[in-house]
Amino acid sequence: MVWKGSDRVGQNPCLRFETWGTRIFCLGIFTVMLQGCRSQPELTPEQATGQRLYAGRCAHCHEENDLALKPPPPNIHGAMAKTKLPSGAPATDAEVRRLVLTGKGNMPSFQGRFTEQQMAALLAYLHTEMPFPK
Repeated sequence: MVWKGSDRVGQNPCLRFETWGTRIFCLGIFTVMLQGCRSQPELTPEQATGQRLYAGRCAHCHEENDLALKPPPPNIHGAMAKTKLPSGAPATDAEVRRLVLTGKGNMPSFQGRFTEQQMAALLAYLHTEMPFPK
């Protein structure tokens, strides 16, 4: 494609579909951009319950650190997809359950604050991409 004449100086070549190559290139860019705009995956009812529990009992430290804890609590997004938690412990449901129920460092014990069903929901949510309600 040849850009001649002052009327085309500074124009984006994707806005002028003059060749098939440009059209295909622009379609590819558009497709990549749309993939980045996909919505968050739907949560199951159990995961949605876990999301609400996380938002109400965990997020004020693990998301906002509104208590200004030093050192700040670890970012736990994606932790269950790894082999180890930020603490170095294995990233297993049993270990997360133990940490939640017994606490560690600045994290208090949540013993007696979660039913078995709520703990299962929280663990199910932690296994997702952890979309946080806005």
